[in-house]
Amino acid sequence: MQFKHPEILYFLFLLVIPILVHLFQLRRFKKQYFTNVKLLRQLQQDTRKSSTIKKWLLLATRLLLLALLIFAFAQPFFSAKEAKSKENELIILVDNSFSMQAKGNKGELLKRSIQELLESLPDTQNFSLLTNNETFWDVDIKVIQSELQRLDYSALPFELDYLLTQVATKKPNTQKDYIIITDAVATNSKKIEDISKNNEVYFIHPKAENKNNISIENVQLSQILDAFYEIKIDLKSYGTSEEAIPVAVYNNETLIAKSQVAFDKTDKELKINIPKTAFHGKVSLQDNSLQYDNDYYFSISEPKKQNAIVIGTDEKNKFINKILTEDDFIVTNTELAQLNYNKIDEQQTIILNEIAEIPQALATTLLSFYNKGGNIIVIPSQENSIQNLNSFYKKFGSFQFISKIETEKQITKISFSHPLYKNVFEKKITNFQYPKVNQSFTTSGNGLPILQFEDNTNFVVAITNKIGNLYVFTAPINKQNSNLQNSPLIVPTLFNMAQAKNTSKTNTYTIGNNETLVIDAILSKDEVVSITKKDNSFIPQQQIISSKVKLSFGDYPEISGNYDVMQAKNSIQQISFNYPRTESDLNNTNTTIFEKATTVNNVATVLNDLHTKRTDTALWKWFIIGTLLFLLIELLIQKFVK
Repeated sequence: MQFKHPEILYFLFLLVIPILVHLFQLRRFKKQYFTNVKLLRQLQQDTRKSSTIKKWLLLATRLLLLALLIFAFAQPFFSAKEAKSKENELIILVDNSFSMQAKGNKGELLKRSIQELLESLPDTQNFSLLTNNETFWDVDIKVIQSELQRLDYSALPFELDYLLTQVATKKPNTQKDYIIITDAVATNSKKIEDISKNNEVYFIHPKAENKNNISIENVQLSQILDAFYEIKIDLKSYGTSEEAIPVAVYNNETLIAKSQVAFDKTDKELKINIPKTAFHGKVSLQDNSLQYDNDYYFSISEPKKQNAIVIGTDEKNKFINKILTEDDFIVTNTELAQLNYNKIDEQQTIILNEIAEIPQALATTLLSFYNKGGNIIVIPSQENSIQNLNSFYKKFGSFQFISKIETEKQITKISFSHPLYKNVFEKKITNFQYPKVNQSFTTSGNGLPILQFEDNTNFVVAITNKIGNLYVFTAPINKQNSNLQNSPLIVPTLFNMAQAKNTSKTNTYTIGNNETLVIDAILSKDEVVSITKKDNSFIPQQQIISSKVKLSFGDYPEISGNYDVMQAKNSIQQISFNYPRTESDLNNTNTTIFEKATTVNNVATVLNDLHTKRTDTALWKWFIIGTLLFLLIELLIQKFVK
């Protein structure tokens, strides 16, 4: 036991006073007997004994009363077990991902959690608060009240380890108390167990009442018709959905089409025709759960003809010109000797069609073209030397030709999942009229197979740096060496290779995936392009590459929607951004990572628990009660003890 005012204990010397008074009252008197009271002697002796007992009782009572009163003024207390943790810093981690849009018994989970913080935290409580996308260091509730009330949902997931690392970096040498508020949807952590060993960690788990949800997962072009685009809408149901859900397609604010989907299974596919024109809109549905995944934005730019140069002889280029028609391409045919190198950067596709040797200057120029987002198609010649080909291919990675094989081979395997054949085949074909080649090259390295021979060696492979593509045939496809020109397979293969960067597709990007876009734009030295919509805009990281600009989006934008790529005040392309669908499954909770934490229902419980653990136990009240008790005992002794 300790005392806040130990100097008061000197007043214990006052206990001498009642002792002295008592001794004075017990002084001896000389006895004198009188005959007329002799008969009362025995009674007098009994009374004298009773009076002595009363005086001793009163002395003890008064001593205890005075001692307790002095102790009460000295304010005794027992130290708290966690007294050393009184100065711990309070850290609050709040999940504001889209799953916190779900409704609990008192409203949306995030809004209710914020309101509870505003109501429970004392004005004098200092703390730091971190969300998925915002941080507030060393503040009190009055300072950030308005910011918390305006706190919006974030496309970034609740990455607990990242937030814990932020705290450790900002406050490396301090003891901390953590309050973690999350619904634990798609939450993982490797650090929380170690944090719980040395710190107080409290887990508040707001729960959604309705965990059923329907999400638009993807929208893509499935078919290009003469007057229409056919779009395929992928929908997913989490939980059960008994009623049909309305789905609408908008171009800007204009309703284009509407349908309903009944979910007899988890994944549903809906196909809708829209006018074949520039499109800048969204697909929207209505359900009674999360709202963030009910809209999917997409843009389709006006189709533009692709520029392509075919390097080869006129005779060998004929079949290519039949495939790359004037409706979709502006094709320049040239032999190697007449090639204008200055025109290469203006192209989208360069085709090397069986040229006998690839000059070093052309190889260097094509590598630069590839790194700027261009497409290169290489069809080897029977006259090519392996050394010359490998000198070219080594610039693009580890892909190499090994040897020439003069054995007939059939082309029997198609990579149906490759983007080149997207929407080309209605189903996987296992039996068709196999094209063949008489001579071919064996290869090794990092090429992604597109077409393969019957012996699983490669016929066509793709190499990519994510913005540019290199397509390599491993055999000549002239009529003397192959019958591929007579096969229907050659048309989608060459056509899709050449128009890989065509704008007739859904220009959609996922926020937070750090995706890139290469656009055709000529910028002055200090000029930049911006990504803009009505209420939001940002300037992406950009790199000028000759007549093109490479844009990197990083974690931007923060809000989904339809955007324009702006150069000065002109829109040069329309693109769309969507939130990642990582929060759509409300049943995908992971509370096991918080097993070492203390699970509580609200912030007030946390504060009370910390206060109880770290507050000294004051005893002065009990000493006051004891003083009053002995005062009452003294009164009772005075009244009832004779």
